[in-house]
Amino acid sequence: MERLAQPVLAGVVTALVGFASSFAVVLAGLRAVGATERQAASGLFALCVVMGLVAIWLSLRHRLPISVAWSTPGAALLVSTGAVEGGFPAAVGAFLVSALLIVAAGLFPALGRWIAAIPQPIASAMLAGVLLSLCIAPVRALIDVPLMAAPVILTWALLTRFARRWAVPAALVVAVAAIAVSGPPGGLTGAALLPVLEFTAPTWNVSALVSVALPLFVVTMASQNVPGMAVLSNYGYRAPLRPILVGTGIASGLTAPAGGHVINLAAITAALVAGPDAHPDRDRRWIAAMTSGIGYVVLGLTAGLATAFVLLSPPVLVEAVAGLALLGALASALAAAVAAPEGREAAAVTFVVTASGLSVLGIGAAFWGLVAGGFMLLLMRSRNRVAAEPPAPKPATTPERTEPQPLSVRTSADPS
Repeated sequence: MERLAQPVLAGVVTALVGFASSFAVVLAGLRAVGATERQAASGLFALCVVMGLVAIWLSLRHRLPISVAWSTPGAALLVSTGAVEGGFPAAVGAFLVSALLIVAAGLFPALGRWIAAIPQPIASAMLAGVLLSLCIAPVRALIDVPLMAAPVILTWALLTRFARRWAVPAALVVAVAAIAVSGPPGGLTGAALLPVLEFTAPTWNVSALVSVALPLFVVTMASQNVPGMAVLSNYGYRAPLRPILVGTGIASGLTAPAGGHVINLAAITAALVAGPDAHPDRDRRWIAAMTSGIGYVVLGLTAGLATAFVLLSPPVLVEAVAGLALLGALASALAAAVAAPEGREAAAVTFVVTASGLSVLGIGAAFWGLVAGGFMLLLMRSRNRVAAEPPAPKPATTPERTEPQPLSVRTSADPS
C-alpha cells in the first residue's frame, strides 16, 4: 500500500499544479479569439476530460509515465493573436487543422523532421514574443489594481524562493480570495457552475489558418512535444513518439468543436511523474501519470466555477496570474533564443516582430515573426558564407622575357 501511495500522491500533485498553474491562460486564450463565457468553460472542460483520458490510456498501454497536458504556450499564442477573421468558429476550424497536422506529424515522420529543422533560435524567439504580452501583465496589474495584485505577486515571489512547485497555485488562491473579498455581493449567482459542453460548428478561412493553425502547430511541437520527449529520455524512458502524436492529435480534434485548442505531451509537469519523486522504482512511475489523468478528469468538473471566478475578476488580474505562470517559460525561451551567437540577430528580429502584435492581411504576428526571422537568418548565413570563403588563388605568371642589353663602356666624358 505504501508503494502505491507515493505515485498516487505524485499524480494528484501533478494534476493540481498543472491545472491551477495555467487554466487562466487557457481561458484568456479562448476568450481572446472570440469564445463566449459558456464556450470558454466548455473548452476548458473538454480539454481536462480528454487529456486525462489520453494520459490514462497511454500510461496503461505502454506502462510509461506519459503525462499529457493542454498547450499552455498555445493558449498564450491565442492571447497574442486576438480576434480572428470569422470569429470563434474560424478559430475552431484552425484548432481542427492544427490537430490534423499533429496527426500527420505522427504518421509521416518527415513532417516532424521539418518542424525539428526550424532553427532553435527562431522557434524560441517566436515563443518568447508570444509570451511577452502576458508576462508583463503583473506589472500592469500593480498599476491598475495594486491592492489586489501586490499580495498575489508577493506570494508568488516568496514561494518561488522556498517552494517553487506551489508558487503559482498559491498565487491563484490569493487571487481568488482577493476576488471574493472585492467582488460584487452574490457575484456567482446565476453563473453556470456545472460544466457544460457547447459545440461550435467550425469554419475555415486563410487568415485564421495562417494566424492560428500553423503557429499553434509549430509552438505545440517545438515547446511541448519535443521537450516532453526530452524529459522522458532524460529519465531513461524510450517513449513511442508515433502513437503519442497520433493519439494527442486525434484527442485535439475531438476537443476542438467543444472549444478546446490542443492537447500534447506535458513538458513542465512531466518531471513530476517521470522523476524519482514519483517513485524510487522507475517501473512504477506510470501509476503517477495515470493518476494525474484521473485528477484532470475530476478537475474538469470545476471548469464552470473556474470560468465564473475569472469573469468576476479584473481582466488584468487574471492575466497577471497567467503571466506569473509563464515567466519561467519566457526565461527559458529567451535563453535558448540567444544561446548561439550566429543566430542572435535573426532571433531578435523574430522576437520583436512577434511581440509587436502586428497583423498584416489579417495574419497575426507569430507568423510574420517566423517569416522575418527566417529571412534574416538566411541573409546572415549567406553573408557569413561569403566572408568565410578563402580568396581565389592568383594564377601563376611567367616572367616576361627581355632582350639582353649591350654592355656600355664608361668614359671620362660620361656623366657620373
